[in-house]
Amino acid sequence: MSTGLPSPTIGVERHLLLCATPTKALCGDPAMGAASWALLKRLLRERGLEDPGRPQGIVLRSKADCLRVCAGGPILLIWPEGLWYGGVTPERIERIVDEHLIAGRPIDDWVIRHTPWQHVSGGGATAT
Repeated sequence: MSTGLPSPTIGVERHLLLCATPTKALCGDPAMGAASWALLKRLLRERGLEDPGRPQGIVLRSKADCLRVCAGGPILLIWPEGLWYGGVTPERIERIVDEHLIAGRPIDDWVIRHTPWQHVSGGGATAT
């Protein structure tokens, strides 16, 4: 029986959170966010980043209503790096996928915040 979740034996390289369709359009145009989300989904599939056989692990994606930035959206958060991109229009999505996710070179000019993942004592983790 399939749960729709990745197999526990598949590694996860990154998790992308895109503030794409906010119910309160404070950070950006919901139509722009929806277009960015549609392109992100397509490019991740086309570039093989969702392939369970990918040696680096898959790239997960989640559409968020709000990432609590409330300006300069759509906003894309990439874990585990903790890099936040602002103004993530469809025109920027392809470059982020190709340069950051595939080539490993973040686009510093578009980064609005950096909150790297930090492990804390006691086995938990927190963003800094």
